[in-house]
Amino acid sequence: MSKKSRIFLLEDDTNLSETIEEFLEEKGFDVDTAYSGDEAEDKLYERRYDLLLLDVNVPEVNGFDLLKSARSQGIETPAIFITSLDTLENLEEGYESGADDYIRKPFALKELLLRIESLLKRNFSHKDSPRIEIAPGISFDSVGSVLYKDDTPVSLQPKELALLKLFLSRSGEVIEHESIFEHLWNYDETPSESSLRTYIKNLRKIIGKDKIVSIKRYGYRYQP
Repeated sequence: MSKKSRIFLLEDDTNLSETIEEFLEEKGFDVDTAYSGDEAEDKLYERRYDLLLLDVNVPEVNGFDLLKSARSQGIETPAIFITSLDTLENLEEGYESGADDYIRKPFALKELLLRIESLLKRNFSHKDSPRIEIAPGISFDSVGSVLYKDDTPVSLQPKELALLKLFLSRSGEVIEHESIFEHLWNYDETPSESSLRTYIKNLRKIIGKDKIVSIKRYGYRYQP
């Protein structure tokens, strides 16, 4: 069974938030919600998400500033602003803060779903090139999800590939063991520390031991 995509929704209109949450969960997504910028900041750094839906005019930290801060911290998660703001200046500010898309209220839920599905197909959307350089002679094609060594594809196990993509999407960030377990193992699977160590060992052999730093009793960090 494939792992559900996890969406984070920031919307201070309770009725709209519940409507979107219910709709997306019916479509097979996991949805976490927040009603203020401060609450959103806490959750964004606690869990990993596949896509962000952010209202702009919310209490405390607004959506533009929230995403700008997240991008500065290395969070590359695709993001869509959902807002009633409709001027060209608003649009420009939204994209400048790091958004991938912008949908104006009121909108059809089906349109929102189409935009979400489109973005989820585009991993690493903030990279300038689909080929990510890891080390001399070693690169990762983020579109095709293929690791190359001297332009020759390297075969990886599915969980090794998922782990590498996780490290690259959260480059420089310390990722705790529990977050890695959540990302690699489905809810009906039992996470294995020994298997994780094996995946780490195999990746280090390919991309370099110094690229994956162990944080004792906590997790790992990919060092770009």
